[in-house]
Amino acid sequence: MGVFAYTVLSRSFLPCLGLSLSPPTARGAWRHYGCLAIPRMEAGAGQQSSLYSEAGLGVAALSTLYCGMLLSSMFLPPVLIQKLGCKWTIVTSMCCYVAFSLGNFYASWYTLVPTSILLGLGAAPLWSAQGTYLTIMGNAHAEKAGKAGKDVVNQYFGIFFLIFQSSGVWGNLISSLVFGQTPTHGAVPEEQLLSCGASDCLMATASTNSSSRPSQELIYTLLGIYTGSGVLAVLLTAVLLEPVKGARRTREGKERAPRVWSALLSTFKLFRDKRLRLLVLLPLYSGFEQAFLAGDYTRSYTTCALGIQYVGYVMICFAAINALCSLLYGKLAAHTGRTALFALGAITHLSCIIALLLWRPHPSQLAVFFVFSGLWGVADAVWQTQNNALYGVLFEDNKEAAFANYRLWEALGFVVAFGYSTFLCVSVKLYILLGILSLAVVAYGVVECLESRKLAWPLAVRQTKPEEEGEAQTKM
Repeated sequence: MGVFAYTVLSRSFLPCLGLSLSPPTARGAWRHYGCLAIPRMEAGAGQQSSLYSEAGLGVAALSTLYCGMLLSSMFLPPVLIQKLGCKWTIVTSMCCYVAFSLGNFYASWYTLVPTSILLGLGAAPLWSAQGTYLTIMGNAHAEKAGKAGKDVVNQYFGIFFLIFQSSGVWGNLISSLVFGQTPTHGAVPEEQLLSCGASDCLMATASTNSSSRPSQELIYTLLGIYTGSGVLAVLLTAVLLEPVKGARRTREGKERAPRVWSALLSTFKLFRDKRLRLLVLLPLYSGFEQAFLAGDYTRSYTTCALGIQYVGYVMICFAAINALCSLLYGKLAAHTGRTALFALGAITHLSCIIALLLWRPHPSQLAVFFVFSGLWGVADAVWQTQNNALYGVLFEDNKEAAFANYRLWEALGFVVAFGYSTFLCVSVKLYILLGILSLAVVAYGVVECLESRKLAWPLAVRQTKPEEEGEAQTKM
């Protein structure tokens, strides 16, 4: 329960940070981003580069967070999971999130930069431990129930992401209720609508429908709610979460713990597996598409054409549909197979990308804004549930290193996407998404072909053995 409770903090906290530090910049940081829930707490930190505008604090906090996260993904997850186990790795990592939220009560260089590093270091072990934990529990349940391990693991990830994605609904409701007390301004001028959507090159003038900065009292109220949620999550996890052991086994069935140095390098050693090299495009695309939704769709489409007051509602639509689809896919995978679900996600996102390139957003098309966020949630649920389940199933003997690799490449996707977000037109970003999606789907198809051949080979051997035995008896 604690793992799920903390997501209320992680889904909507970071985009709101920095409001207590200084007024928004002339580019309209508060106008563009506002307070919105996004699929990853680490991704939400991308808003800090504009919200924490004073003396480059936001850029520094964002840079240190991502540096810490990338380094953490390379080395820490296997070591921490080996030494602490999944449960206490999760608890320790969640404390890093709470520390970061506490640092924002007094936002300065001395509080944000150290806690940003701490958050980055804790993010990768948290997600790797969660993925490992769910895979171990799913396989254990499958063994007791006499079911296929991959089907139960899929269901476990579906349930997890149902609750995780639903936290976007509650997080947005919290922020909307708190900041809803701040008045918003009037309609969007027609000249601004010309630069909305795919044609937005971040050169538009300040919007007249921007929201005024919330009062310090409201900011502290929101920070208090999120910090309290994080502390409660840590306590619930420490008390209620059942510990599991993910130690590797030798062929004789005896447990052995790898050396620390070997654990440190396990993330890179696993990269020798051809399947992993092909699959890195899936988490990379996941980072790109989440960053696009959180940064570009909310800014260049929703905020530009409707105003900041609609961002929360659009993201609630995304989170709600994402949550429901996550549960649905976890159950459907046993009947349809994962390939059909990956095809659904690819086709849905491909259609959305092409439509977003052609669509010119206008306030009179209110329902369309929610249709796009809903469809984005339909596809994102595929990437979140099936990517994690796929890594857990294909690399069952190296779960810790596999999930560390997953978070490494997803984090890299966020870093690159947020890195070019300030100087590329939205149309170019959509073409980049289109290219990465196409390559990821092709690479995934190659992996499935390799797996089908691997499964077909033992079957062919078993079929030829009876024939050979029959021929031998005939000769005798």
